[in-house]
Amino acid sequence: MTAAIDPFHAIAISRLAHQLQAEGRSIIHMEFGQPSTGAPAAALARAQDVLANDPMGYWESPALKARIARLYMDRHGVAVEPEQIILTCGASPALVLALSCRFAPGDRVALARPGYVAYRNTLKALHMQPVEIACGPEVRYQLTADAIAALDPAPAGVIIASPANPTGTIIAEDELARIAAVCAARGIAIISDEIYHGLSYTGRCASLLEHAPDALIVNSFSKYFSMVAWRLGWLVVPPDLIDAARARMGNLFLTAPSLSQHAGLVAMDCIPELEAHVARYAANRERLLAALPQMGLRQIAPPDGAFYIYADVRHITNDSMALAEALLRDTGVATAPGIDFDPVDGHRFLRISFAVSPAEVEDAIARIGPWFGATQAGGR
Repeated sequence: MTAAIDPFHAIAISRLAHQLQAEGRSIIHMEFGQPSTGAPAAALARAQDVLANDPMGYWESPALKARIARLYMDRHGVAVEPEQIILTCGASPALVLALSCRFAPGDRVALARPGYVAYRNTLKALHMQPVEIACGPEVRYQLTADAIAALDPAPAGVIIASPANPTGTIIAEDELARIAAVCAARGIAIISDEIYHGLSYTGRCASLLEHAPDALIVNSFSKYFSMVAWRLGWLVVPPDLIDAARARMGNLFLTAPSLSQHAGLVAMDCIPELEAHVARYAANRERLLAALPQMGLRQIAPPDGAFYIYADVRHITNDSMALAEALLRDTGVATAPGIDFDPVDGHRFLRISFAVSPAEVEDAIARIGPWFGATQAGGR
């Protein structure tokens, strides 16, 4: 029997946004977590050279694997062998590889609710059982060691995300250590989605590898490296899973795009340009955190990292999808409905991405401020 999975509702919002844009409407795209900036200039130059001079083909870059391995030593003081790096076509295939080489159909895997829509749906597609743990403001919308310890029976695995999507919250390093210890004691395998590492506004992001050497780590060039369309990611696997992960990558996806690998290697050393992007996101974050409460959106998850505002809109609606569509049609600002991230309580939340330009943030504030004011006053 095939698995039934839910749609990604933000895609429907984005499709409508592009339709309106094609009709001549001015649209501000804050529905997806994708940087409005492109790949670093030096990476683009390298790609142009490769396009002109290299026929390319199926390929896995040893230099890129070695450079990613060095990233873990430089950032986290953790030794990773290049052969533990599996290059993938973005983070989504890396998640599929991680789940399929660590777990079997029927296995129970715990995750936070709210959480990234694809965790739940990929688990279902692979005939595994998502065990969603309600995580509210009292725990900063994040999994805790206590919550994992309380699960009875213990799940086969857990997915950790820090910074998280949709909230941007970061798990404190001492809590990460406690989570790793609980999982080790209970035989719970860890998959850590670290795709937003590098995008932090309140302190460093620790890797689970610092506390759980056997964790599987998902990452990508899409966020910090500003290379969404290049579809390049990676999975770090423990030595005992290298063969299983490589077999799945080769059969399911062949290799990551050769052009992207060439560009990605160069992008990893474009730190000043990339940090300038982070500074821009930080300014956008501050601007929205100041403006949204004035519109009545006062209950906001702490956006420690990533580039999202996850706002409680229960005082306005119990239908976040309808709210997101109305907001888009009336103001031209596209956002993501919370139901993607939380099938129980997400109909009372809205996610707003601030990975756009400062000018677009100001324009969005000017558009949605009066709209939310009128909505709450009953003027619509």
